Amino acid sequence: MLNIRPIVVNKDGFILGGNMRFKASLEAGLKEVPIIVTDLTEQQQKEFLIKDNVSGGEWDWDMLANEWDLNDITRWGLDLPIYDSEDDLYSTKIESPIYTPKGEKPKEFELYDLSKYDSIIEEINKSELSDEEKTFLKITASRFIEFDYRKIAEYYSNANKEVQSFMEKQALVIIDYNQAIELGFVKLYDTLKTLSEND
Repeated sequence: MLNIRPIVVNKDGFILGGNMRFKASLEAGLKEVPIIVTDLTEQQQKEFLIKDNVSGGEWDWDMLANEWDLNDITRWGLDLPIYDSEDDLYSTKIESPIYTPKGEKPKEFELYDLSKYDSIIEEINKSELSDEEKTFLKITASRFIEFDYRKIAEYYSNANKEVQSFMEKQALVIIDYNQAIELGFVKLYDTLKTLSEND
């Protein structure tokens, strides 16, 4: 069997295909097994992993949704789970951590850390890119702004109603799960539904 389907590894020795065959070989006491060493790109390795395992095995759907491109996964032949209704995925019966305000309102500059963001912006500014490219990359660099959500919760508890309203709309604090879903902060269900309908 191993001669027909050798174990496939990348140049670092990571098994891309044949984990179960490798395990069975160890249990059988084999000292040598045929392997194929590939020199695939990271994207090609991901594609190989999905295609090699598409016919069986259990999938960690949360990990796939958070770390992989769902369009790629479906294009490679993996059927994503279909949810009959939003109730299958969302629940308002969530035990949320309860934050008890301490009474001191943090200063605005304490709520976020711009060090990584500033570093990226500086790099973009020094580049030879066009103004349009720089603008786009500066907008996407905002993903690297770090927020201190404990201090944000404290700030929220001491803010006026208008500021609180903006903070809720931006999901800096989530007071109402249904509102957060309606405002688009939970999008995985819609993504999965769209992909399954296009299959």
